[in-house]
Parts: sequence; C-alpha cells; structure tokens
Amino acid sequence: MDYAVFKTGGKQYRVQPGDTLDVEKLQVPAGATAEFEQVLAVSDEGSVTFGSPYVEGARVVAQVQSHYRDKKLIVFKYKAKTRYRRKKGHRQAYTRLTIEDIRRG
Repeated sequence: MDYAVFKTGGKQYRVQPGDTLDVEKLQVPAGATAEFEQVLAVSDEGSVTFGSPYVEGARVVAQVQSHYRDKKLIVFKYKAKTRYRRKKGHRQAYTRLTIEDIRRG
C-alpha cells in the first residue's frame, strides 16, 4: 500500500495512485497533468518517510479531469429589532483530479 500526503490550496490530502479527489481550483487546463511538489509524507512498502517540511525530490502527478463549481451556499446576517439584514451567496470553485503516480526522491 503506497500512499502520499501532499498539500495544495491550504489543505492536506492522503492519496494513492488511481484515487479521484476534488481540490480548490487550479490554474491548469482540463486534460493536462499537474505536479505537486509539496509532499509531506510518502509510504513505500510499509516504510513511511516524513519531510521537514517536505520530502526531498518527491512529487505527486495527477491528471486534471474537470473544473466545476459547488452548489450555492447562502450567507445570511440578521440582527433583531434593528432592520439589519444581509443576504449573500457563495459558490466554491473546484478541480477534479485523478492521481496517476507518486514519485519518490
């Protein structure tokens, strides 16, 4: 069981080759490959290598499947008896990735 922990968009993800995951939007066109160099940990046949802060020479290679936006969240602020109301919507942009390979340093 080989896996890696990498960081993108301020979040950390534990992935294996073949996994599909959604990360915050990347500026990479759909169909292209993305490489992540901020690898925090790599497991290779049961032995785990931790970086300080990153594993030297390790990278995660992923195929960009698509870009999409999540459903709308409504943010509503309200204060009683003062006629204060604010309604705002937010849709987060995501990129769907398929992990192809984990390269060790």
